Amino acid sequence: MLLGTHTPKLDDKGRVILPAKFRDDLGAGIVITRGQERCLYVFSESEFERVHDRIREAPLSNKQARDFLRMFLSGASAEKPDGQNRITIPPPLRAYAGLEKDLVVTGVGAHAEIWDAEAWNAYALANEDSYSEMEQEVIPGLF
Repeated sequence: MLLGTHTPKLDDKGRVILPAKFRDDLGAGIVITRGQERCLYVFSESEFERVHDRIREAPLSNKQARDFLRMFLSGASAEKPDGQNRITIPPPLRAYAGLEKDLVVTGVGAHAEIWDAEAWNAYALANEDSYSEMEQEVIPGLF
């Protein structure tokens, strides 16, 4: 399970070092794709296959499902960490997420997310009050 938040730097070649805590869970290969809220999702190859299998069950007659499939899968890129545990983030994905030098990599259970640090800080600030004040049971049975 991927948990925690790290603040690595993006190097001049578009590479980022995978946080040590995530290396075992992400395995020898990963898939990076467009996430929501302009972040990138990072999956182990096996978790991406599991998600992909579920996505393929979506009805193609549903426009929202088709739009999601196109955006999610068309941006997907399989990457292998190099000897220093760096992964390359392809230029189109860097542009989509607005990645600059300072990043935030956060574990979100079965996947990680890569955010531009400024975008993450704005997202966290904008959502902190609503998170703190949730009255409904958003995830059934959690609390």
